[in-house]
Amino acid sequence: MSIYEKKCYVEVKDVAALGLLTNEGFLNLLENVACSHSEVAGFGINQINETHLSWVLLHWKVQIFKRVPYNTPVIIKTWAKSANKCLTYRDFEMYDENHKLIGIASTKWSLVDTQTGRITKITSEIIGCYSPEENKNVFEEVEIAKLREPEVIDTMEPCYTFTVSRRDIDMNQHMHNLCYLDYAIEALPKEVYQNENCNEFEIMYKNGAKLGERVNCFYVKDENTHIVVMKNAQDNRLHAIIQLKS
Repeated sequence: MSIYEKKCYVEVKDVAALGLLTNEGFLNLLENVACSHSEVAGFGINQINETHLSWVLLHWKVQIFKRVPYNTPVIIKTWAKSANKCLTYRDFEMYDENHKLIGIASTKWSLVDTQTGRITKITSEIIGCYSPEENKNVFEEVEIAKLREPEVIDTMEPCYTFTVSRRDIDMNQHMHNLCYLDYAIEALPKEVYQNENCNEFEIMYKNGAKLGERVNCFYVKDENTHIVVMKNAQDNRLHAIIQLKS
C-alpha cells in the first residue's frame, strides 16, 4: 500500500467566512488521514503502547489551489517517502469530487521513543511498513529547507503574547501543531487577516511549547510573505516560524 487514499468531508470546524475551507481545516483533514495511514502500517496512535514509538511533525509546506465549501466530499492521497536515520517525509494531494486538485502538502517527521522521550532511528523495517514512494513528489524540491528567523526580530517588541492552555495540549504533552497556525493568525495585522487569502504557507516547529508557557509572537512582512516567529517569553527559545504568502 504505497499510496493511501481516503474519502473525507469538509466539516463545520474546517470552514470559516463564506463556509469555505480554511488553512487550518486543510491541515486538519490531512493530519487525520496521515494518522489513519500510520494505523494501517502498524505505527499509529493506537499502537504506541506496543511500539513505544510516536511520530513528531517538524514542518508543513502547503499550497492550496481551491477553497471548497462545507460538506464537500474530498479525496485525500498520501504516501511516505524514504528516510534517513532521523528524518522522513510524507506528501499529500487533495482532490474534489470531480477529481480536480484542491491542494498539495509536504511534511517532515522524526520518530520519538516514548519511553525515553528522545528521537530514535527510523529503521528500514519501520519505513518499509509504509511501502514508501521514492520518486513521487508534490513539490520540485524533495527536501524541505529550514526557515530562517529574520534578524530584525532581535530588536522588536512582541506583537502578541499568549499562554499555552490545557485545550492546546496534544498526546505528546506539547502544544498541538495546528494551534501554532491559530496563534499565528492572531498575530497578523488586522488588514492582513481580513483581506488576504494566504494559499501558500509553511510552518517549521523547533521546540514544542508546553502547558503554562508564555509565548511571544513577532510579525515581519517581507514583500508578499507574512512571517510570524514564536519564542518563549522567559528564555527566548524558538518554538516555531510560520510563513504565509498572499
